Amino acid sequence: MRGKTGRIVLAVLLMPALGVVLAWCAAALWFDGPATRWLAGALAVGFLAGGFALLVWVRPLGRAALAVMLAIVACVVWWLQIPPRNDRDWSPDVARLPRAALAGTRITIANVRNFDYRTETEYTERWETRTYDLDRLRGLDLFLAFWGPTLIAHTIMSWEFADGQHLAISIETRKEKGESYSALRGFFRQYELYYVVADERDVIRLRTNYRGERVYLYRLRIRPEAAKALLLDYVQEVNRLAETPRWYNALTHNCTTAIRSHVQHVAAGRPWDWRILANGRLDELGYEQGRLDTSLPFAELKARSDISAQAKAAEAAADFSRRIRDGLPGMDHGPRPAEAPSE
Repeated sequence: MRGKTGRIVLAVLLMPALGVVLAWCAAALWFDGPATRWLAGALAVGFLAGGFALLVWVRPLGRAALAVMLAIVACVVWWLQIPPRNDRDWSPDVARLPRAALAGTRITIANVRNFDYRTETEYTERWETRTYDLDRLRGLDLFLAFWGPTLIAHTIMSWEFADGQHLAISIETRKEKGESYSALRGFFRQYELYYVVADERDVIRLRTNYRGERVYLYRLRIRPEAAKALLLDYVQEVNRLAETPRWYNALTHNCTTAIRSHVQHVAAGRPWDWRILANGRLDELGYEQGRLDTSLPFAELKARSDISAQAKAAEAAADFSRRIRDGLPGMDHGPRPAEAPSE
């Protein structure tokens, strides 16, 4: 009787877990398998059906589970060997890879994106080379962009310099021509990772003015040397990606988990929090940890940090970055020169 009970408990615990992993493997075969759709579909269906058939018909259950686990291991090993590439037919907005060079305290970045948009998909391309003086770094800001669900946001970091420049870096997917983002496909090997290094008039205005997203902006409480170290860690990854591409993953390596990885490199020991995955609540987490302005109740801070209307009004103004910061809590609103990139 005890043995029978043990087998029942094993089945109750093991079968659902194996079923979930089998389904993931089938999806991996469908999305990342052969380019011929009927063949990928046949492999996916065959793998899923075969796995469940083993679990249902083969006894003892341990033997069936072992066979299924071996098949799963083979699938995962194949999947991990799929190489990312830098030589695809890329969409023009991600066609060029940024590169950074450090000379003393000055960092020069090639392929800073500063497009002039007419619509979300129509624009005049402008790829620029800009130089930033790390000794003149004066602040670090966090943007949260919402396109729909409020638990999930896109995160963008932006470094402010005393000469009026703002260097925004958005961690995104590198899409091919005609390809669009799919949250489901983002869990598989469908998109390479891409760091959009850009002027705020590009990467922020694109979201507020042309995609209709709601965007919030917060000044982070961070020491200048920590902000500098974080930027240097970012640009090291920018240079690595120019040489060695890497896969994006919606769960393990996305816009927020990548930021956390950079932060961990320069300030190890940050505790994990569920809002790192539900990143639409990152501002709440930052407020609780004292990393945002706490002179106001959080609800008021959040309401005043919505810069969507200001960005739409600023449009392509040379002082776009100053205008979207006017009146925001925690910002230094002293006079600043207009954006004047160094070529």
